[in-house]
Amino acid sequence: MSSTANAQMIPVSKPKQPYPQYLGGIAASIAASITHPLDLTKVRLQASGDTGMIQSLKKTVRTAGVRGLFDGVSATLFRQMTYSMCRFWAYDESKKYLGAGKNAPAWKLALAGSMAGGIAGVVGNPGEILMVRMQGDFAKPPEKRLNYKNCFDGLFRMIREEGWSSLSRGVYPNVIRSILMNASQLASYDYFKSMLLRTQYFKDNIYCHFTASLFAGTVATTVCSPADVLKSRVMNASGPGSSSTMAVLRNSFKNEGPMFMFKGWIPAWTRLQPTTILIFLTLEQLKNATDWIRGETRD
Repeated sequence: MSSTANAQMIPVSKPKQPYPQYLGGIAASIAASITHPLDLTKVRLQASGDTGMIQSLKKTVRTAGVRGLFDGVSATLFRQMTYSMCRFWAYDESKKYLGAGKNAPAWKLALAGSMAGGIAGVVGNPGEILMVRMQGDFAKPPEKRLNYKNCFDGLFRMIREEGWSSLSRGVYPNVIRSILMNASQLASYDYFKSMLLRTQYFKDNIYCHFTASLFAGTVATTVCSPADVLKSRVMNASGPGSSSTMAVLRNSFKNEGPMFMFKGWIPAWTRLQPTTILIFLTLEQLKNATDWIRGETRD
């Protein structure tokens, strides 16, 4: 009887609930709002003839004022709440499918990131086009500007003026870039975090999250630079035949040489590094807050 009573008194732990899918989108939106001026500068460097980050920033402020540094911010938020929310959800689901746990090997994490990137690249393509166009608009001559009022105006005008197929413009380089980004950024964050936690110097806290995201941002910038430049140029193009990825690639190689693939690397790193840090620090805190509300503890 006593053994039966003791067995009945042992509490049964409930399985941990998955985190809400929207946490990744919220974390990415917060980060992108803070770093938007740097992202704007990166896109304009890649799509225009500006020769340096400081020059591009000065040009933006001179022509559009300080508010010009936030051109296209509505498209940035639209993109994060489609692309980023999808990629974090797909990454978690891919890890479950592959059986990639806490100490999974790098190749498994990279494969999960690649799977997530392929899905998110397609889902987030319209938002990506809008973001690139709205950020690069004021860098163009006035007669060539699109003058979208906001992301929804831009979306409706794209469909009305260019047809539904315009939503898939540049989808191939975007998917490739998305695969590279998620295979490098998400996977390397998990990998470096796991490696740091195995040492005696780190615990699962903000210092560990900061260090792991610092490494992840540098890896992601370098891996993604070629596809990022190509994607921006294809999406920013207009006119018949201008959407051909191979045509853009041939012209860029011919006019600028192979190093065009790393044009804007410094502003890209300057933008992606704080963005990566902010995304993961914010996401970890949102997870902590969710656990606190549920009365659960982190694994």
